[in-house]
Amino acid sequence: MTRLDDPALVAAEYADENRLKRRARGFAGVGTAQDARVPLVTAIIAAAPSRVLEVGCGWGELAAWIVRDTGAELIATDLSPRMVELARKAGADARVADVQELPFEDGSFDAVVAAWMLYHVPDLDRGFAEIARVLRDGGVLFATTNSRYHLQELRDLVGSGPSPSKFTREDGRDQLLRHFAAVDRIDVDGDVIFENRTQVDDYVRASIAMSPFADNLPADLTLPLKARSGCSVFVARKAA
Repeated sequence: MTRLDDPALVAAEYADENRLKRRARGFAGVGTAQDARVPLVTAIIAAAPSRVLEVGCGWGELAAWIVRDTGAELIATDLSPRMVELARKAGADARVADVQELPFEDGSFDAVVAAWMLYHVPDLDRGFAEIARVLRDGGVLFATTNSRYHLQELRDLVGSGPSPSKFTREDGRDQLLRHFAAVDRIDVDGDVIFENRTQVDDYVRASIAMSPFADNLPADLTLPLKARSGCSVFVARKAA
């Protein structure tokens, strides 16, 4: 089974943005009923943070969105130098950093955002402890992830099985409660419509977990193909 937290795999996957942007259509692309980032940003706006840290910032689109809609000061970090380069081009104050060893003082931020990245962290408890450390008392972590059965119809087609993610909708709350005083969950469910075979094949081959099984994709597909999407936003609050 593919390990989503394998450092070598993660480094290779995020050395450039091509496969990442192709995967993103599973929660925010053309044909997606609801962009799962909308309730994430809505929850951040409601918290009215003044200073935000984004970990695993990718190419910087979400960071720019948060700054635009909240007016907060935001620092973006990522392990990938290429992602940091792209985030800087998008206007973010972006830096290379590991969520397991954040280079910030205790209580530095009102909010931390971790969007679809925690399943890549080798030592999740260490990562959560670092996030809690840099949050002020009463600060909030906003963490998005998928259900273990996100896009299950595609997984069934190629025989890859459930997601190998170790931080999912189903188990995320229990993990977060080891480090945070209260955890709420906002579910964002819908469908992703793949209009043609090229779209199906492209997504499967861009997927970290499904791509090893891409050659199992049947010759005949019923199109358009509808796959259920399941994303969740965890809102985890540090004790005041």
